[in-house]
Amino acid sequence: MTLFNPKELRALLKPADRVLGLDPGSRQIGVALSDVSLMLASPLTVLKRGKMAVNVKELAALCTQFQIGALVVGLPMSLDGSFGPAARAASDWAKDISDRLECPAAMWDERLSSSAVNRFLIQEADMTRKRRHEVVDKMAAAYTLQGWLDATAS
Repeated sequence: MTLFNPKELRALLKPADRVLGLDPGSRQIGVALSDVSLMLASPLTVLKRGKMAVNVKELAALCTQFQIGALVVGLPMSLDGSFGPAARAASDWAKDISDRLECPAAMWDERLSSSAVNRFLIQEADMTRKRRHEVVDKMAAAYTLQGWLDATAS
């Protein structure tokens, strides 16, 4: 599948579909889930980043379980807004996942999502470093997905 324009992706969804938000890191993939009304993103889980076939199988199970109609994948743009090596790798990964799952996807700018989540977890939740490490990736995925939900709402 090709990667869609974010607004066009929303138009492809059926009424009961949800969207899976993905934050692909080098070691883990943060996963978030939208509600069926496409208003709220919630952290779901963290998958260990491994062989593509294994990750596809795990994501396919989530897509079936939650009636996923589309994917929103975090795009790590450079701070100056340029499209660097990390953004290219994430874009290639998203296209591969979308093709293998046969599920449409769009990229969404995730600059500073992990920083914002970490700052929140330290200042507001007073979370320990160990506990933050356990939740930051899925919360960053939710932060990114929520940005897409808000920006594409009618």
